[in-house]
Amino acid sequence: MSLEARIDALRRKHAHLDEELEYEVHRPFPNGAAIWRLKREKLFLKDEISRLVAANDDIPQDQNGAA
Repeated sequence: MSLEARIDALRRKHAHLDEELEYEVHRPFPNGAAIWRLKREKLFLKDEISRLVAANDDIPQDQNGAA
């Protein structure tokens, strides 16, 4: 899997977790532990995405834009 594909997959997972979090927050009886877990996982993914984007920016590009 290319680095760009990995970043895209993590972004999709982050968006899915955001949807799950919104659902949980707006339930009649939100589960605080589930909300905490989802927020923690989203933060972990955000940090991982940032790390991979920074690493990708450090990869030299040739004239065609390929690494």
